[in-house]
Amino acid sequence: MIEILEQLISPFGIRAIIASSMVGVMCGAIGSFIVLRNMSMIGDALSHAILPGIVVAFLLIGYNTLGFFIGSVLAGLATAFVITWIQQNVQTKNDAAIGIVFTAMFSIGVIGISHLSRHSEEGVHLDLKDFLFGNVLGVSNEDLVITAIVLVYTLICIYLFYRYLFITTFQPIIAKTMGISVKYVHYFLMLLLSFAVVASLRTVGVILVVAMLITPAATALLLSHRLQKVIVISSLIGLISAILGTIGAFALDTTPGPLMTLVATLIYGIVIIFAPEQGIVAKYRIKRKQYWKILQEDILKQVFKSSDKGATVTSVAEKLNVSIKQIERSIQKASIDKLFIKKGEQLELSYAGQQRANSLVRAHRLWESYQVNTMGIDNQRIHQEAEIQEHKLTDELLDEIEQKLGNPKVDPHGSPIPEKRKLPNRALLSLAARTKGTIAKSQISDKIESELWELGLMPLTTFTLIAKDRKSLRIKQNDRSIRIPNTLAQYINIEE
Repeated sequence: MIEILEQLISPFGIRAIIASSMVGVMCGAIGSFIVLRNMSMIGDALSHAILPGIVVAFLLIGYNTLGFFIGSVLAGLATAFVITWIQQNVQTKNDAAIGIVFTAMFSIGVIGISHLSRHSEEGVHLDLKDFLFGNVLGVSNEDLVITAIVLVYTLICIYLFYRYLFITTFQPIIAKTMGISVKYVHYFLMLLLSFAVVASLRTVGVILVVAMLITPAATALLLSHRLQKVIVISSLIGLISAILGTIGAFALDTTPGPLMTLVATLIYGIVIIFAPEQGIVAKYRIKRKQYWKILQEDILKQVFKSSDKGATVTSVAEKLNVSIKQIERSIQKASIDKLFIKKGEQLELSYAGQQRANSLVRAHRLWESYQVNTMGIDNQRIHQEAEIQEHKLTDELLDEIEQKLGNPKVDPHGSPIPEKRKLPNRALLSLAARTKGTIAKSQISDKIESELWELGLMPLTTFTLIAKDRKSLRIKQNDRSIRIPNTLAQYINIEE
């Protein structure tokens, strides 16, 4: 451990970490645009195609870092230009054009470096392995200066031209109508990409630079949908990957490039699992939540349909072909919304529950009518589709369907289509927090008046709405604090 720390604080160790950090930030920032533009293959192509530029620079001015930089950038730009020209003027698939050009350039570079390494007369040779996999431990002060200049230039360009990069990435057609040259912005991005690739040469090499361009950006896109945040997150992931990869290389006595790539990939794997919205865990939770929502709505519908005969937990479970335990759990989950009234085995619906069930049955039967009358589907095949769509159709869409069908009263099976649920003139749910209100003299149903009476809220009772959230609201009446679920509050009529 002490030996590793000594290596880290040594001059070559400090240079290695600084160089890797700058490359991680730069690749993360540029990679955000590369991934969003589906240009990952071009990044890979440029990273391989710079080798001929290194060979030509060596032949002209010898072993010189600045010469390698200029030669590599020129080779990268030439490659980008040729690829773009072929894609626009030759009947060749885009990915095929990329593959043809970069493999040819890469082959020329490999042949040239191999030849120079064997026939160098000055005792200075080019090691192909260093260019392919990087040699961060051999970073010089001159390399640091060039990398720092490229990093600052890249970040300043992204900041100054963010608007142009943004609109040409997401809306190239609109960009053209605004007088923005999509073509020039594309080549400008290719220039920045060439800079990033060349600056990464020492740290990760041409083989793995594409990983530092793509993986942090792909990870950031799983964590945010806003481009500015994506750029920042991607840069931070690139920075973390570079630092941890370099430290790990000292500890394991290996090449830093592959370890940087593995760290970035590990972070990507963790985010795949735990990302707040797009991760596997989040998607599983959403799926489970949707399952319980649909089951709850199916229970509502069954109790609503069985209101004349009476419904029990057992009868509903048998009808839906699920276990009694699942029915009990679903009712328990719905307790905060007070949709069900459970009396032993008997199940009844509150007013809010009746209205929700009414909407579901209305959606089901209207969609069945729409399938038969508009889509021409046979009566025997419409039920299953309606069972699925009834959970997705909004009130606005149902109103549009009902109007298009001419306000039908019965569905294709002859069952009555329920009328749209009645809403109060001014609902308690619409009241702003910390606002006073009064329970109206008349409510939209006796059931609402009954539920208000159980809460101790009589007509003309004055109250103050203290707070509200996604599930319920809390009012204060005299010295009492009363919590009312939103499913009920949306039907309670109040006065100004």
